[in-house]
Amino acid sequence: MLADGGWRAKARPNQIPQEGDWLGWLLMAGRGFGKTFTGAGWVSELVETGAAGRIALVAPTAADARDTMVEGQSGLLRLAPSWNRPIYEPSKRRLTWPNGATATTFSSEEADRLRGPEHDAAWADELAAWTDAQASWDMLMFGLRLGKHPRWLVTTTPKPIKLLKELLAREGRDVVVTRGSTLDNAANLPPSFLKAIQDRYGGTRLGRQEINAELLEDVQGALWTRDMLEKARFTGSIPDLKRVVVAIDPSGTGGQDDGGDAVGIVVAGIGRDGLGYVLADRTVKASPAVWGARAVAAYHEFRADRIVAERNFGGAMVQHVIRTVNPSVPYREVTASRGKIQRAEPIAALYEQNKVRHVGNFTELEDQLAAMTGEGYVGEGSPDRADALVWALTELMTKPQAQGAVQGFYRIGGDPQRPTSKHDGLITEGELAGGFATTIGRY
Repeated sequence: MLADGGWRAKARPNQIPQEGDWLGWLLMAGRGFGKTFTGAGWVSELVETGAAGRIALVAPTAADARDTMVEGQSGLLRLAPSWNRPIYEPSKRRLTWPNGATATTFSSEEADRLRGPEHDAAWADELAAWTDAQASWDMLMFGLRLGKHPRWLVTTTPKPIKLLKELLAREGRDVVVTRGSTLDNAANLPPSFLKAIQDRYGGTRLGRQEINAELLEDVQGALWTRDMLEKARFTGSIPDLKRVVVAIDPSGTGGQDDGGDAVGIVVAGIGRDGLGYVLADRTVKASPAVWGARAVAAYHEFRADRIVAERNFGGAMVQHVIRTVNPSVPYREVTASRGKIQRAEPIAALYEQNKVRHVGNFTELEDQLAAMTGEGYVGEGSPDRADALVWALTELMTKPQAQGAVQGFYRIGGDPQRPTSKHDGLITEGELAGGFATTIGRY
């Protein structure tokens, strides 16, 4: 029996599960709809009624599971009544209720952790932002086999990933779908927040996705389709890398509070297998001192051989910023002799040929790439992340690579192999670009 009131007393009709013999409930809603409240309420009700005793809580990252699903403002700990509050053991990733029911948190970044455990219910939060969505989902489904009628709930803001579209295709069979907007929860959100997001994002593609929860398919004439970006996802071991660069797309921003665009900072490498690997997106809207330090930190973290930046806008300024942070970092300006779209087209072709891998989940970067069309950029603001990626992969994959650049290999996440170059581990500007010899660092 449920206690009087409970979460259903506070829930709106579109936050309450439908009756019926469904296997899965897909709640696809905008930011601030109350998805976490719904998921926590559903799980609490399963525990309270004895309908489930072994529950999986899966989020994009371990921190998301802890900070949102468990400890969040609308998470399981805050929602639970005092008489039925679970004990949370962070080191074990486990909640235990007074009746013995347990819930364990999982991260989409570690799909294999779901291999083995059995559950009778699962709450999957922000599925569209999972790092390795298909692998994590498959492992979750294999383990969802306890009890008479195991069920799952997905709470997510939509993005057109293959898995989400497959779940939507099952609507009316074994999946029920609830759609909701940020505005559905207007009574519980600050009016200033609602006005700000409607003024800024109302009627835009981003607003349609993040506020109205519309599943937006490919833009007409997009250079990067969502299918191309899905195929670029990579979760294996990174091969030895011949070169790594940090690319910067500068802007006129002076910090968080001005009207300038963010500064695009993307790290990429080219492998011994000839494929390009996008390693990190460190884009930030900050003062020159902050983004300069961020770019140099990425250079050191990924053992890059140089930083490249566009000259046409702020080239001298970028060099000054980088030199101020660390005067010894190798730096090269690149000149934009063609427009953004003309520069992007050969890089998009590399994706179409399946020659680029994304080592991680770069949601904002991929959204910008998907908004690049043959007629121009149709997204919000400037494609700072996409531009930086284009510069990085242009440097690595559309120019002849000098012989000296491949005498040693970079290994991300481990000790580098000892190079066999005659310079005993020193590579030179001349070896990399065929010019005069200036030592630029060890690898």
